Amino acid sequence: MALSEHLSTKAQLAHYAHEIRNHLRLSVRSEQLDQANEALKDPQLIAMLGGVAHEPGRTAATGTSPRVAAAASSGTRHTQSSRALTMKSSKLHGTPFALLGVNSRDDRRKIVDQAEHKSLELNPDDCQKARSDLTNPRNRLAAEIAWLPGVSPRRASQLLEGLLVDAMAVRCETGLPTLAHCNLLAAAFEAVPSSYPPEDLAEFIQELAVLVDDLDAEEVIRDINEDRTISGFPEVKAIDQVEAELLERKRYFRIAIKEALNRLPPEALLGAITAAVDGATFGGEEHAPELIDELVDGYTIEVQSVLEKEAETAKKLIDSVRRAASGGESATAPLVEKLERVARNWDRFAQPIQLSAKARGIEHEASISLAYAIRSLAIDLFNKHDQINPSRKLTKLLGEIFSELPEFAERVEQDADTLSDIHSKRTKAEAQAKAREAEWVRSISFSADVGVVFKDTLSISADGIEWKGQRYPLDSITGVRWGAVRHSVNGIPTGTDYEIAFATRSGTTSVSLRKESTYSGFIEALWRAVCVRLMIEMSEALEGGRSLSFGDMTVEDAYVTLVRHKFLGANEKVRLSWSDVHVWSANGEFVIGAKNDKKVYGSGSYKDHWNIHLLDHIVRAGFKKGVNKLSDYFKD
Repeated sequence: MALSEHLSTKAQLAHYAHEIRNHLRLSVRSEQLDQANEALKDPQLIAMLGGVAHEPGRTAATGTSPRVAAAASSGTRHTQSSRALTMKSSKLHGTPFALLGVNSRDDRRKIVDQAEHKSLELNPDDCQKARSDLTNPRNRLAAEIAWLPGVSPRRASQLLEGLLVDAMAVRCETGLPTLAHCNLLAAAFEAVPSSYPPEDLAEFIQELAVLVDDLDAEEVIRDINEDRTISGFPEVKAIDQVEAELLERKRYFRIAIKEALNRLPPEALLGAITAAVDGATFGGEEHAPELIDELVDGYTIEVQSVLEKEAETAKKLIDSVRRAASGGESATAPLVEKLERVARNWDRFAQPIQLSAKARGIEHEASISLAYAIRSLAIDLFNKHDQINPSRKLTKLLGEIFSELPEFAERVEQDADTLSDIHSKRTKAEAQAKAREAEWVRSISFSADVGVVFKDTLSISADGIEWKGQRYPLDSITGVRWGAVRHSVNGIPTGTDYEIAFATRSGTTSVSLRKESTYSGFIEALWRAVCVRLMIEMSEALEGGRSLSFGDMTVEDAYVTLVRHKFLGANEKVRLSWSDVHVWSANGEFVIGAKNDKKVYGSGSYKDHWNIHLLDHIVRAGFKKGVNKLSDYFKD
């Protein structure tokens, strides 16, 4: 079923026939076999073929796919629709045999008589030359090979007439000797108009190419000598003469195809030759017929200047992208778009050459050069400028237009997988970062009314702290302090006053509260919104060699300066390493004291001194972590 005209084109069938004749592995595609298996389930098709369906109870109404039904109902694919392509004459009609109206089995006398007769209505010189070509045994061989050797006179006449009525009908002829069929097909190429469908011309080219590959000098000699036996001319003995003439004939076949292609508009021409090479090589996987390879070789020479010009433009754009890369993706994106358009246009011309090179097991150097130049740009955009989107776009482009370069395509696929993995991880990281950002915004958001009669709103959010109609951006805050004072009368608690204060470069703001819930809720949000940042800035300052003052203490990264308190005489400063001190809290203050001298200590009020709460946290947490420098607390 797969080797039938229902599921294969004429070009494919000719290719399969060539493989069978030469005992080669059949290259039937898997999708054709799948279609064949599906088609054999259709009872209508089985009945038409005279067989038995796999599913006797199934009818056409139960679901034959449109694709299979269409394949079953269609006949041999012919030409552009059903319109016949007529022609007034062809080179085949201008051969000596056709010109004099004789056939390859006519003897010398008949040829001479016909030459004299035809000279009355045609150019006498042409008739004289045709007679000389057919009666001279050496010249006759070229005329015979350009004619229809092995075809009976009656059928030869019918075929010549049929060419003029419908040139493409010869594509459906069967039972013809290979050389005769090739000559008829080459003549039919002369009827191809500029409006001919490129895909059908591509199939036509493949049909002729496969037949030309089947040309056999021994078969040609046999056909010629059979006719010469009847006509009385001496047989051809030297096979090398036939081979030389066949070589010249193949050159004519290439010219016939090229002339037909040149009649097409440029876009159609590109489409036809690309489709022909693609079909003949099965996408670059199989060796093409010799005629296809030679056609591509000629095409390569003709488009070389176009490819060089487009490649030069592409390389200039690559340089422009590199120069603009420092400006970010917004600067490179328009240039990458232009580069993509130029590369795709370049590939339109290079595609047939790439397919042919792949089928031959060689590399197209111009494609390799441009491919690696674009890949290098993609790598640099990512590695040097962290521009993953342009890099991915270029890598995708490379995978599409250079898939015919096996080793390069494999490398690009690895690049694409790597970039895809990185992009996936970045997308996930960005999503996690956004989630953390949203959680942070939620965690620092707090709002409460302060006051009994005349109320003010105290709030904190990502937009800043708001108090009494003023807004203070979070990054403008340089210091914080807070604390509580409990009151009692005769030992009976009478309430607690809470105070929260924050400093900016332009001043300080203090908030007095009575509600513990407002106090604790605001402090919790303030800690996340401001205090973490301030502690990191303190750590960076200490690591940079600065010293910071807290109450009567001077803090350095590896040391703290405290006070030795004396009953008599002036107090003195004592500088100790963090391993020589310990800490505690007492009477609303944070205290740091020497381990071996009770008189050496320093302190700062949580409520009245800036950032004491932050120092407390860093020192205690640093001690717990076992660091010798406070800045090490924020390091892994």
